[in-house]
Amino acid sequence: MEFITTHHIIEAVGWLAVLFKLATFSIHSTIWLRVLVILSSVCFIIYSALFQIWPLLAIEVILLSINAYRLYELIALRRLVTHMTDESEPDFSAAMAYGKKRVIPAGNVIFKKGDPVDSLYYLAEGRVEIEDQNVSVAAGKIFGEMAFFNKSAARSATVRCPEDTVVYELDEKRFTRLQYEDPEFAMAVMRLVTKRIVANAAQTHEG
Repeated sequence: MEFITTHHIIEAVGWLAVLFKLATFSIHSTIWLRVLVILSSVCFIIYSALFQIWPLLAIEVILLSINAYRLYELIALRRLVTHMTDESEPDFSAAMAYGKKRVIPAGNVIFKKGDPVDSLYYLAEGRVEIEDQNVSVAAGKIFGEMAFFNKSAARSATVRCPEDTVVYELDEKRFTRLQYEDPEFAMAVMRLVTKRIVANAAQTHEG
């Protein structure tokens, strides 16, 4: 009797795993989909271990590891998006690990209006001025990024250094790589670009 009861419990765990697996086909939320897949794998691992079905155990352990990691990524990304939608100051310092360092003496021009677009810049030290726009960019900011999102692919303004300046230059290849490898940087850039587009549209409307 005890064996039959134990056997039935193990079998019930197997059927529960099947139910979790079937439920994944009706779930639209990616996070809950991963949760159900993980629960299914846990049940299948218990079932296959007790019945010594080693191939099933091996594949479910692998799937459990993969889906647990994917769930962690999804939750981390959701937290990042929530964080980036508040009014906190974006952090672009990751550009220093990918960009090419340039030390520019006071009075020099980084790029001129009409120049072809080849890079964006992270301002590590000093200050730059965007001529004809009366805009000053302080350390810790990026500039020149708007051109990457512009079909004209030409600089819309001249940027000059009123003081000794240190920048980190990111060409399109480095910029793309950084976006993929550091989602927080990518979100910060998109947030900044969106704000500037909205501001430019408001100025155009007022004009």
